[in-house]
Amino acid sequence: MRISVIGTGLMGTSVALAARAHGDDVAGWDVDPDVLERAAARDAVDPRESLEDAVREAEFVVVAAPIAQLPTAVAAVLAATTDATVTDLGSTKASVLRAADGSPRFVGGHPICGSETRGPEHASASLFAGATWFLTPDAHTDPARHRLVHTFAAALGATPVAIDADAHDRLVAMTSHVPHVLANIVANQTGAARVEGHEPLAHAGGSLRDMTRIAGANPRIWVDIYLDNADAIRTALQEHRRRIEQVEAALERGDAGFLARWVGEASQNRRRMLDREYPDPGELQRLRVHVPDRPGVLAGITQALGAERINIEDFELHHVSPERGGTLTLLVGGEDEANRAAALLESQGYSVVVSAVIEP
Repeated sequence: MRISVIGTGLMGTSVALAARAHGDDVAGWDVDPDVLERAAARDAVDPRESLEDAVREAEFVVVAAPIAQLPTAVAAVLAATTDATVTDLGSTKASVLRAADGSPRFVGGHPICGSETRGPEHASASLFAGATWFLTPDAHTDPARHRLVHTFAAALGATPVAIDADAHDRLVAMTSHVPHVLANIVANQTGAARVEGHEPLAHAGGSLRDMTRIAGANPRIWVDIYLDNADAIRTALQEHRRRIEQVEAALERGDAGFLARWVGEASQNRRRMLDREYPDPGELQRLRVHVPDRPGVLAGITQALGAERINIEDFELHHVSPERGGTLTLLVGGEDEANRAAALLESQGYSVVVSAVIEP
């Protein structure tokens, strides 16, 4: 299939690499010539000098432009083509669907994946493996075009899920956009505070680090997302405010029963979320390992556990400082496996704390 990718950053180049791996011809164009050159250097796309040149012979076009430019780019692609199926990768859908203006050739798309890095040099053909890929066909969409985009997403390893565009934007407001808002609020509130001369950020614990991991994400991307999905985010924040007020009221009246039920409900909801990612989240154990700031430490730990056939389900590294090192968090399935891993690491001189991911 002759494919064109408009926008050759991380996501667009990842699509191009995956399509190349399936034997497709991929042309590409980006508004930034340097980004296009870097994508071409990875042999992801055959570079073109203009959007019109890139889509001239395309059967299938993927638009991976930033949110602020996405509606204009989709409209330009539809105007420059007569028969190509067009989709996009944007994280909001209502505005781009309006830009498509009822074209039967357009099917909105949003793969739920990505990376904290950016640029074509960090792209990967496996980026979409196991990811949900939302598709937003509407009443005007040609069913054959929908099937084509569905098949394309599945071929890249994703799981396509059809959803109404407005419903999509309300859903991602809750699952992605509001968490980013709250992470920024917590980081800024803590950063602005002083407690009897002490700076809270200088004494941050794991809870603050976990909650603020996504704070300060690229403003060039996130400001556009906040503004494009403003109504859905505001509605979700209003519900958030109502729930905060419930907790405030329970604290004021000393209502231990409410607080216990509230924490229990959160535990059940978190378990439901983890059920999708792990076969038995109730068995997951968390190992917090203090590690020095030294080359090869992470590789040594993973190799040592791998040699003992201890499977690491997931991991995350929080760096504190060159002097104090950081904390490596490992997720291991099963208490026995976690204790084996802890004993091995402690025998190598590491300090390890083991706890259940979901408390019984």
